[in-house]
This record gives sequence, C-alpha cells and structure tokens, in this order.
Amino acid sequence: MTSPVSPGPAPGPPVPLVRRLAAPLGTITAVAAAFAYVGTVDPHEPGHYPVCPLLSLSGLFCPGCGGLRSAYSFIHGDLPAALGANAVAVVGYLVFAVVWTVWLIHAVRDRPVKFALRPVWWWSIGTVVLLFTVIRNLPFGSVLAP
Repeated sequence: MTSPVSPGPAPGPPVPLVRRLAAPLGTITAVAAAFAYVGTVDPHEPGHYPVCPLLSLSGLFCPGCGGLRSAYSFIHGDLPAALGANAVAVVGYLVFAVVWTVWLIHAVRDRPVKFALRPVWWWSIGTVVLLFTVIRNLPFGSVLAP
C-alpha cells in the first residue's frame, strides 16, 4: 500500500507589487537619507560627528575610520578622496548597490531572493578587513590611513 504524496500547501494569492517593493524601497530611502545628511554636514569639520572611540582611546584606526569622510567625498563625486579616506567603505558602497539592485529585480519579478555565502567567503572578507586594519596602522600603510 503506497501513501499519496502531498503536494504541499497551495500557493496563495500573488503579493501586490507595492508590498513586494516596500522593503527594498524603504531600505534605499533610509540609505539615501543617511548619505544626504552626510553630504550636507561635512565630516571634515570637527564637532559634527562623534570621534571614533578606538582612535580616541588608543590612537589606532579601526576599519570604519574615515568612513564618513569617504561617504562625503563619494557623494560629491571625488572618488580618489573617497578611496583615500576608506577604500573598504567604497567597496562596501558598490557591493550594497549591486545587492540592492538584485533584491529590487527579484521583488519586481516576485521571486524570492537568497544571498548565501559559503564560510570561505566570510573568512576571506574578514581576513581582508583585518589586513586592511592592520596595514593602515603601520608606517608603510599610511596611504590607507584616513
């Protein structure tokens, strides 16, 4: 005697486009607002933003040091200055743009989006960020310091 195989739950009604786009559009709105604020409030002028706690306590640059100056320069179209302030942040902006675009396309097409990186990728990203942090704090790596 064989048991019938259940096909699983029946698919529900399609999700309206407005609802599918809510998360990606909400995310880009928040990011755009943050970039707009940084673009109008110059981080090169002291007193506008808090000082990095690691830098103020130890004198060492963390991986995020220079990130606001990088964003400010990036917004104003000065890519060399943005890379000079924090190259990892600029790469992060570009990765975010690609991931967000893929997310938006999947939402429009009503397809689930799944971003899964194997552990080797996470370890590689962590290693690059760690090396960036160490090198920017050494005398020969001053070109990476903000």
